[in-house]
Amino acid sequence: MLSTKIKEATKVPHQQLEGVVVRKLKTISSDKDYAEFLKFFYMYFNAVERAIKPYITPAVLSDYHERRNSSFIRKDIESLGENTDNLPDVEVLAVGTVQEALGALYVLEGSIMGGSIIVKMLEKLGITKGLSFFSGYGEQTQDKWRIFINILNEKAATPEQEELAIKAACRTFELFGETFKREEVA
Repeated sequence: MLSTKIKEATKVPHQQLEGVVVRKLKTISSDKDYAEFLKFFYMYFNAVERAIKPYITPAVLSDYHERRNSSFIRKDIESLGENTDNLPDVEVLAVGTVQEALGALYVLEGSIMGGSIIVKMLEKLGITKGLSFFSGYGEQTQDKWRIFINILNEKAATPEQEELAIKAACRTFELFGETFKREEVA
């Protein structure tokens, strides 16, 4: 199944991205620092969402409109007294198929799965506002992930389609990591 293959194939870029994110998290000492951290997520998620939009239709993922997205990140940033005005553009994967879009979405949806860990880290740092995005889907988080994984497996019926999704997920992880290497976002 694609879900097993994609998890294995993305292990290294996933771990590299986690390392970058955790190092950034450890520099947070105020709401303003956290808002700046969230801007990296917002810039990247927003750009990826625009790239995959033509391919992630209701026929592909019927509950996509209900899922966490960059608008939640923007609201978290705003709740911290900051905004998303004038953020720089970021590089994202050029998406041309449903499978590539699902590969990219695998990274975005997967980040929500790890959100509870980020929330705990932030709470230890005294951050208590702007946590809605990383709080995921609450009790529905596992169910939402399972639905997504089933669609991912279903929409990659051939080895070629699986390869498109895997390459897209790997590149999405890599480019997300590159986004975090920027010193300033606004």
